[in-house]
Amino acid sequence: METIIIIVFLVGYLAITLEHNLKIDKLIPALAMMAILWALIALAHLPVFEVNTDLKELEPSHIDEMLLHHLGKTAEILVFLLGAMTIVEIIDYFDGFATIKGYIRTKKKSKLLWLFSILAFILSAIIDNLTATIVLVTILQKVIKERDVRLWFAGMIIIAANAGGAWSPIGDVTTTMLWIGDKVSAVELIKNVLLPSIVCMIIPVLVALRYKAFKGNIESEVLTEEPKKSPHGATMLYLGLGSIVFVPFFKTITHLPPYVGMMLSLAVVATFAEIYTSAKFSISSVDGAESHEGSMHSAVHASLSKIELPSILFFLGILLAVAALESLGMLFHFAGFLDETMPFLGTEAAGGSVSDLVIIILGIGSAVIDNVPLVAASMGMFSIPTDDSVWHFIAYSAGTGGSMLIIGSAAGVVAMGMEKIDFFWYFKKIAWLAFVGFIAGAGTFMLLRNLLQAA
Repeated sequence: METIIIIVFLVGYLAITLEHNLKIDKLIPALAMMAILWALIALAHLPVFEVNTDLKELEPSHIDEMLLHHLGKTAEILVFLLGAMTIVEIIDYFDGFATIKGYIRTKKKSKLLWLFSILAFILSAIIDNLTATIVLVTILQKVIKERDVRLWFAGMIIIAANAGGAWSPIGDVTTTMLWIGDKVSAVELIKNVLLPSIVCMIIPVLVALRYKAFKGNIESEVLTEEPKKSPHGATMLYLGLGSIVFVPFFKTITHLPPYVGMMLSLAVVATFAEIYTSAKFSISSVDGAESHEGSMHSAVHASLSKIELPSILFFLGILLAVAALESLGMLFHFAGFLDETMPFLGTEAAGGSVSDLVIIILGIGSAVIDNVPLVAASMGMFSIPTDDSVWHFIAYSAGTGGSMLIIGSAAGVVAMGMEKIDFFWYFKKIAWLAFVGFIAGAGTFMLLRNLLQAA
């Protein structure tokens, strides 16, 4: 029966990876795989276990308890993401991101490259790499008319956005998973991964500056100030970003799960949104029609209607599917196999128990396979204390490794759709830059880790 379970998981995983070839949304195989795996466990009455991280052993449990346990952990992540997505949509409702356009004041391509890369790096750490990429590629389309040049800029935005999301607990789904799962703390994650992420962003930019695409000036006119849709755009931008940044501080002070702080932040942002729109709050409907009182529905409802529910359902499916393998003890045993077969590259000196090579391979693998299930699997495989260097390295590798292929990250996929970037063009032109940045950042991480350990 365990063989059948592994086959179901691999087939589902393959369907997720080949989403674009099969033309089937990845949430479908993810949900089907999750349901089938747990059904097989229940029908076959297979024993399930809970991993004791302190004793590093498996403890017998009951399927109802395990399913409820994993559903609770998954729900924490999903509710957190729903709150963050809603805040971002509220900012967009007031056209808050138009404020960023004011920073574009140069025609020189080299300066524009630095500007877009730095903006992508910072924004992705706050509003996640996917949203940051959408915002910046939209601005890019208005700044640069030459499509060939624009493709190069879009490629560099992907690298910078993924690097920026890796060091922030709210910058990428994978780092959010590690943070909410108590694998890393916000302060230690930033301290250990920020510098490697900066290196991962800077090295490709320095190399790319030698390319013809980034020499000279842009032919189009510099972006001019456009009429704002709302006079409250800038206020909502700063309020929204500030409220998201507030969440890690809330968790540190109260020791409550991050989703509680995110809900508080959402409540504050939504309150100002309601005040600015002067709309009567009615939770009975979320469509764009007029209410019975004749007023338009609130900004909160409009924002909630734009939430990426397919992504939320995908995370639900894949996280509970991986949880099924974890409950059977398969991931625990696979981790032991990796420890025995893969060579050590220095983590033992830093107090870790997983080979650096394993984590680097995980990072490279995230360019081919979605990094969410990879990180979810690693969380079930390794029984390592909170803030162990292994978790920080996984956060870096999974977050930045996806830049090596256009389909390897959410940022890459959305840029591919917005600019119609060809897979093989990206592979020939951008992939090696992303790889150089990834390796440089990984080397920086290992050096920094050893220095901190020695101190």
